[in-house]
Amino acid sequence: MSRPVDAKHKQEKDETLSGVIVSNLLSLLKIFFICLGIAYVVLNYFVRPIRVSGLSMFPTVSSGEFAISNAFGGKFQEIDRGDIVIAYEDKILKKMIVKRVIGLPGETVSCKNDTIFINGEPLYEPYLENDWAESIRETMNYFTEDFDEITLGENEYWLLGDNRVHSKDSRELGVFNRKQIRAKDIFVLFPIKNARMLD
Repeated sequence: MSRPVDAKHKQEKDETLSGVIVSNLLSLLKIFFICLGIAYVVLNYFVRPIRVSGLSMFPTVSSGEFAISNAFGGKFQEIDRGDIVIAYEDKILKKMIVKRVIGLPGETVSCKNDTIFINGEPLYEPYLENDWAESIRETMNYFTEDFDEITLGENEYWLLGDNRVHSKDSRELGVFNRKQIRAKDIFVLFPIKNARMLD
């Protein structure tokens, strides 16, 4: 007489155990998707991390440095000339890159005799006044090679690297649309000894 009761009890116990396992798995999945959603919002609308690869912004920022940036500002704030930004290049490199904003929508940009011109007026670029740029000028007689005038359309930007002789930028990649600019106001975190805000 006791066996059917024991069997029923075992079955209920098994069902309860499987129910607990399923419930825990669903809870874990829920937590996972919530964390995924939070990470998406944070990385796209608040802080965007980037590990710098290559020499295109040297000596302003070096290859291997890890930085965070203002994703909210990149999406919703005004982009000014001289800003260092993170942009997504979607045609050739297909990755995030760090560059400096040189030309703004509606402007005409060109370079002649190592000088950038905006609407025919020479652009003062204090960030290029460093030992690295001077050493290149002494060797090659220029730091920024000449390029013909290009007029930017609505929401188009001209981005260049600070290390003009080793940078793939708007000269090769073309103009960048406002939507491609994902962040600005970049702060280098690592290595700790080099922590700084880029300007």
